[in-house]
Amino acid sequence: MYKFKPFKIYPKYIFLFFVFLFIYACENDIKVINNVGNKGSLPVESAKNVETIYSDSAQIILIIKAPQLNRYEGEKPYSEMPKGVAAYFYDSLMQVKSKLTANYAISYEKDKLMEAKNNVVVVNEKKEQLNTEHLVWDQRKAIIYSDKFVKINTGKEILWGEGMEADEMFNKWKIKKPKGSITIKED
Repeated sequence: MYKFKPFKIYPKYIFLFFVFLFIYACENDIKVINNVGNKGSLPVESAKNVETIYSDSAQIILIIKAPQLNRYEGEKPYSEMPKGVAAYFYDSLMQVKSKLTANYAISYEKDKLMEAKNNVVVVNEKKEQLNTEHLVWDQRKAIIYSDKFVKINTGKEILWGEGMEADEMFNKWKIKKPKGSITIKED
């Protein structure tokens, strides 16, 4: 008759079993590993409820507010506002001349450009309102422009087209490829 002999457990076999288990369980995704080492993949600064004040000769000309701001370094440093932005442009009497809001914005520091995207709205002191999905603010030229669909409500009529350009206060503007009916005043 066969007599059952208990299995002898050797510590070296247990050790080898766990080494094999750990090696087999590890997974290295090379894309993830490369991203961790890249400069610019993670923000160097991150802040919530940010308010940035721009002034010229001690005169406030612009206030930008963002619920979150992430700043990145590298060859082309930039600041990202992934949760939206509100920019208020002021005159010399500290009166708001225009207001820009968007659900997302990115500002390129060296180029002095800010791109606003997703539900971009600009309102000037005459209560004229611009709506678009993409707008660029060129701080060097002091203009705003878009090459996407735009809609401008003047209070008397609604104009739309493909692309526009205006001064940064949105006082003087033109639609590049207007569409629809436009009222023309006769002299």
